[in-house]
Amino acid sequence: MRYPIIAVVFFAVSAGAFGQHLVVTPEGRHGAAPPEVMKDDVSVEVNKRPARVEEWVSLRGDQANLELFIVIDDGEDSDLGIQFDSLKGFINGQPGTTRIGLAYLRNGSANIVAPLTNDHAQIAKALRLPLGQPGISASPYMGISDLVKKWPAAEARREVLVITSGIDPWSPPDPQNPYLQKAIADAQRSGILVHSIYYAEAGHLGHSYWRVNWGQNYLSQLGDETGGEAYWQGTSSPVSFDPYLKDLAERLKNQYLLTLAPGNAKAGLEPVRVTAAESRASLVAASKISIQK
Repeated sequence: MRYPIIAVVFFAVSAGAFGQHLVVTPEGRHGAAPPEVMKDDVSVEVNKRPARVEEWVSLRGDQANLELFIVIDDGEDSDLGIQFDSLKGFINGQPGTTRIGLAYLRNGSANIVAPLTNDHAQIAKALRLPLGQPGISASPYMGISDLVKKWPAAEARREVLVITSGIDPWSPPDPQNPYLQKAIADAQRSGILVHSIYYAEAGHLGHSYWRVNWGQNYLSQLGDETGGEAYWQGTSSPVSFDPYLKDLAERLKNQYLLTLAPGNAKAGLEPVRVTAAESRASLVAASKISIQK
């Protein structure tokens, strides 16, 4: 389900750990809850050629392991603190199978202030206000790449929720922003889903209409290309994170791990398309899969 206007970012499963895999999230039609999707319903194309689904595993119960980093841009307006009760509720509401970490984006890097842990109360306690210095993150997409580099492969889904304006002061508005493109490719190679919630930047950039629009476009592309979701509410900061975090929590409860049978695709990142035949659900996944040889 897509709610109007907001941006957040999350990480997903490691291709290094799982091989030729994709984490897939079903979405119900017309806002309905997603139905159960069976293996025989799923069709996959890799580089426009049919690929065989070897396994289709529901990521629930003993398969529900998840590593989730919450990432906050230190250039965000410090009034982000009004959303902390919502964030703490989301963190503490995650199941025991979810390990959560916390990082802040600053100077082109991801500063991990709390490593991944099952102690959700510890992560909630570690939340702090962003520094509120305009542009301090440098390119937020450089920070995402840095987090991916620091994140060891794991036998679990890996996802990111990033809270940022998406504005990149290091790159002029460009559909092929090099830092964004690298962050997307890095996440795809590692099987990491990135979700985002838009929140206004401190200073002039936070109310520069064209910069805000480019930032939201970047976040939308980041989500679409990695299999995540981008949330925003017009060009202003959202009144409440609650509807976005509720939607994200439901998405995390309804995901599948798709494993492809060995095929003839070349090693590296290859375009992929996942669909459900005659289903009441649309399937959301990364736009490229990392082929291992």
